[in-house]
Amino acid sequence: MEWTWRYHGADGAPVEARDVPAETFTSRGDAESWLGENWSELAEEGVGTVALLEDDREVYTMPLTGDED
Repeated sequence: MEWTWRYHGADGAPVEARDVPAETFTSRGDAESWLGENWSELAEEGVGTVALLEDDREVYTMPLTGDED
């Protein structure tokens, strides 16, 4: 299994891989820990929402900011 993050801007459009890290992980826990350490930098680069993928299957999505009023 391979775990990766897919990034979307505030407008919902995909964020290009060249603009953000393209990390792969061997476990869900490693992927989530990495996001916990790097979410603020991703948000500064324009990422508004992330989706966790297990191979090609989307597990969940979540916003990187609390501005979901």
